[in-house]
Amino acid sequence: MKKIISFFFLFVFLFGCVERVPITGRKQISLIPESEMISMSLTEYGTFLKQNKTLDENDPRDQLIKRVGNKIKDAITQYLADHGNSKRIEGFVWEFHGVESETVNAWCMPGGKVVVYTGLLPITKDEASLAIVLGHEIGHAVARHGNERMSEQMIAQGLGTGLSIATMNKPAATRNLFLQAFGAGAGLELLSYSRKQESEADKLGLVFAAMAGYDPHIAVEFWKRMTTQSNGQKPPELLSTHPSDEQRIKDIEAFLPEAMKYYKKPG
Repeated sequence: MKKIISFFFLFVFLFGCVERVPITGRKQISLIPESEMISMSLTEYGTFLKQNKTLDENDPRDQLIKRVGNKIKDAITQYLADHGNSKRIEGFVWEFHGVESETVNAWCMPGGKVVVYTGLLPITKDEASLAIVLGHEIGHAVARHGNERMSEQMIAQGLGTGLSIATMNKPAATRNLFLQAFGAGAGLELLSYSRKQESEADKLGLVFAAMAGYDPHIAVEFWKRMTTQSNGQKPPELLSTHPSDEQRIKDIEAFLPEAMKYYKKPG
């Protein structure tokens, strides 16, 4: 009887933690208040910036990253406000930094903390392609994929008591869960999302870039460049958890008509 009652309350608790991702409408479980995720992100982000060489604000590469990032941020903020969903990014304090590294990657943590490695820029080549990448990475944050991944891990490890309590009782284990949710155990160089989440971020990236005035069709050629980047070697970090294959390109092409509904042509 006790097991039945416990299961009932667990079911009610989990049902109350179900949210919907903007635009895609997919249901997800988020056990952790986003404010707690953002708080932990601030700590990890600050540590990362201290340990890595960020670009000078006068560097044209850094200016490009900030310009594109802010365009996407402004477009998302306006869209969510227009649809009564500003709460989705409540507490976000956006930052965009370029980091000197040959790593081909970019990422965005909860709270809008964004990093682009300089190794990515020769492959993006142009502003629009960079917008596709930033849209994709910001899509992970807006969709709260990190929260979802960590919630799944907390359930699996019996830590579904809330991040603050878990952190208090098992600080090391909880920090490891956070890093694992982002695949960040090696200096935040690899975000470990599921293929489902990566595919969703692809779609959100197209939409966010379109909202910011970038033609989402550019995504096809960009991801094709990414597929050839490895030359049979280990794939770029940006592709590590979502292999760049023909199916991915097909999925992007299939979604382009929907993304174009959000396109705001400059001028």
